Amino acid sequence: MSFTPALRAELIKIWTLRSLVGSLAAILLTTVAFSALVSSSPDDSDPDQLFQIFFGFNFGEIAAIAFGATAVAGEFQGGALRLTLAATPDRLRWFAAKATSIALPALAVGLLTGVATAVVGKAAFGDSGPSWGQALRGALGCGLQLTLMALFAAGVAAVLRSGVATLSILIPFLLIVSFVVGDMSGGVADFLPDRAGQIALHSTWDGSLGPWTGLAVSALWAAAALVAGAWTLQRRDA
Repeated sequence: MSFTPALRAELIKIWTLRSLVGSLAAILLTTVAFSALVSSSPDDSDPDQLFQIFFGFNFGEIAAIAFGATAVAGEFQGGALRLTLAATPDRLRWFAAKATSIALPALAVGLLTGVATAVVGKAAFGDSGPSWGQALRGALGCGLQLTLMALFAAGVAAVLRSGVATLSILIPFLLIVSFVVGDMSGGVADFLPDRAGQIALHSTWDGSLGPWTGLAVSALWAAAALVAGAWTLQRRDA
């Protein structure tokens, strides 16, 4: 099977599994809802008003990780991968189609989430808030970072072959290591996969990374995870 039919088959899986559709919906709903909650009482004295608008991203990011991890981990349950590889024997081609099928809906939902969050936040802050240029940069960064985190989780899930194991590692990492330990580690924390991409959601930032270089660092993390996942898939039995 060539790449296009494999991609079509993987996209059908995405849109027919309730858990995956639910994860995509959760990205949008949780991000916008929590951002609207914070933006409803704007703090005009906070110099980083853009991150106030995109505060809900922290919750949407968890949903994006769940989406990427579940999409891949489901292939390792009940012999599903053997059936998939019977139709697409080339494992690298199949994994590329799987990653693309995760990236496309994640990017679409992520960009929609970013735009909706920016509009809600701008409405709450009015003229005293960030400029439309900053809000749109945040919306684009939001969409890209959500996509990258979904792909990062997909690569880790391919290595671990378990959605539970992947979420058990990545979610505590986001909630504990990244925020608690990361704040005490100085500039090193900026290079963590979640924190690097989030620089695009801030009005101001310190350190060596900017909005786009931060997203590039997150992209490197996602690429490394996918390469590790592809290597593992090639080495292990289905």
